[in-house]
Amino acid sequence: MDLSTLNQLLHDLPQDKIWMVKVFAIIFIALLVDFFHKRVLRFLYSKTKDSASLWDDALLQALMGPTSVLIWVFGMSFAGDVFHFQYSALLRQLVVIIVVAWVVVKFINFVEKNMIDSAEKASKFLDKTTSHAITQLLRISVVISTLLITLQTVGINISAVLTFGGIGGLAVGFAAKDLLANFFGGLMIFLDRPFSVGDWIRSPDQNIEGTVENIGWRLSRIRTFDKRPLYIPNSTFARISVENPSRMTNRRINETIGLRYEDITKVEPILNDIKSMLHSHQDIDTQQTLMVNFTSFGASSLDFFIYTFTKTTNWKEFHVVKQDVLLKIAEIISRHDAEIAFPTRTLHIENDATTTA
Repeated sequence: MDLSTLNQLLHDLPQDKIWMVKVFAIIFIALLVDFFHKRVLRFLYSKTKDSASLWDDALLQALMGPTSVLIWVFGMSFAGDVFHFQYSALLRQLVVIIVVAWVVVKFINFVEKNMIDSAEKASKFLDKTTSHAITQLLRISVVISTLLITLQTVGINISAVLTFGGIGGLAVGFAAKDLLANFFGGLMIFLDRPFSVGDWIRSPDQNIEGTVENIGWRLSRIRTFDKRPLYIPNSTFARISVENPSRMTNRRINETIGLRYEDITKVEPILNDIKSMLHSHQDIDTQQTLMVNFTSFGASSLDFFIYTFTKTTNWKEFHVVKQDVLLKIAEIISRHDAEIAFPTRTLHIENDATTTA
């Protein structure tokens, strides 16, 4: 069938039926375009998903979904032209703006996800808190830019909006000063990075201690050790000291042990053996301060202290190492036929009896 025959068939149709053919043709073409474009995107994604680049597969993943919406909305708007719908052109412009913003936001999300997955596979460190903060700022920038372009497209003067926003911003700033303080507090956390998600933190100024689960723009969520969630406004961290035990390099063993007074001659050899044991212990960091010294004559014991650091910072592993060290010390004391002292009291009674004639 040539073009002239097709035109003749359209001409022979009743005028009130031609619109149906046009609408059907538009929908059919949109269906074909959507079908083939999905197959092309899937084919390209199958070729690029295993590549070393983080950008190509992120872009293809971002295109899946928004482009289908673009095709169908364009098809529906062209169908609207058949009915002389006066806003069809404006609808197409708005959809292009929204779909482009949608693709950019999805692209940012997939790039962040790919970077985190790639770092985990390569066992490389990637600060997830900073990564999330940067991507969040990018997403906010895209949304604000899209809103301004959309307003300009529908005929609203952006300059007037920005002027009104500048004047209204002062009133909003006074009304929402706490909200802004928390926002900038969150920004300082992202920039200074005193802690990250997953860190164990505590504050000597307030009753705050637990594991950081989330850092938001207004609140941070901390899971306490009794498994209760603790929600803290970000502005609080600008006024308190925060200790981050998760970033310690070692854990410390600092113990004082007492021997009996009758073991005074055995103190020095016991201390020498304990030092040798600590220097040879595989879980003790001998590059750090290591001290074993006799310190004082106690009320009922000869006191010496052990001051050393473990290689591990894990709390559970630390206690296993500490237990092993203390048991080895007890074994050394026993090997020297000495004993660990416990509180005792010796009572001396003087025989002061006198003889009378």
